[in-house]
Formats: sequence, C-alpha cells, structure tokens
Amino acid sequence: MMKGHDSEEVEIDLEDSSDPDEYDNGEEPETLWRAPPALEEEDNIHTSTLVEISDTKPLINVRDPRGINDCLKVSFEDVIAEPVSVRSGDRVWIWSNALFEVSRIWIYRIVTVLLAIPISIISGLLFAILSCFHIWMVGPCSKCILIGTRWLQSLWSLVLDVIVRPFLTSAGKCCGGFSIHMAKE
Repeated sequence: MMKGHDSEEVEIDLEDSSDPDEYDNGEEPETLWRAPPALEEEDNIHTSTLVEISDTKPLINVRDPRGINDCLKVSFEDVIAEPVSVRSGDRVWIWSNALFEVSRIWIYRIVTVLLAIPISIISGLLFAILSCFHIWMVGPCSKCILIGTRWLQSLWSLVLDVIVRPFLTSAGKCCGGFSIHMAKE
C-alpha cells in the first residue's frame, strides 16, 4: 500500500494483545488461534519412550514436511489488489485485509472440524484395504506370472539379440555416413 504525504498511520487493535502486563495473575489465557508451542516448549512435555518412537505420532509443528500444499499459501495481496489509479480508503483496505485473514482461518478450522475426522477414517480404511490387497493379492500374483513366463522372457531376449539388434545396427551404420551441412545463402 502506497502512502501519500497526507495519510496517517492507523493501528487497529483486534484485541489479540500478547502483553503479559494486562493479566492479573501474570499468565496469558490460552486461546484457540495461537500457534503451536515452539520446540523448546515441547521438550518440557513428558512422554513415554513408546510414544516418542511411534510412527503414528503426529507432527505438531511441521504439518507439511514435504511441501505438498505449497500452492495453497495465499495471502490477501494474492487475491485482492488495487491498482494505483483506483483505490479505496485506507481503513476499508485494512479492515478488509483483517476480515479476509480472520474468515479464511476460521472457516478453514470449522470445515476441518466437520470433515477431518470422517475423511481421515475413510482414508485410513481405503489405504488399509489397498495395502492388504497389494500385499496379499497383487504381489503374489505378479510373482507367479513372472515365474510362469520366464521362458517367454528368454525367448523375447533371444529374438531381440538375433533379429532386431543386427537389423538396427546395420541401419545405424548405413545412416551414419550421412551428414547435413546448413549454409546461409
């Protein structure tokens, strides 16, 4: 946002202050929209050795370690942008930015509360069924087919070595003598 000489800087407090002096007992109340605790805070959580080595323990701080959803990193400026020639008021721009961010976060959280558990159960069942099917059906059947068609693999290798390779080698030697020279007139 470009500011002219006449514009004044406006600070909007959305009552999300992190000033510890505001609280009587010195502790900040727990809010739902705060980021997860840092690694230093997570070290203080006592867990058993079994939980620490578990493959099913969710990654709390790194939820997209492979960057699968990098395309979903959307900010207000990626969606709404005003050119220099046409501009709304500064307060309208600031409040629309704030409302965009708050609604994006809370609608995502509401939809995930409604859909995350059923979809994770369905996905878990689907992956379990597919894994079982692959391990107990596809793998053994493909091994049986490979064992049964070993003679066909040998025959195909022989056909390639005796017929196809000499033909392609001679064609390559015949065409290898050609050369193309490009000249500008």
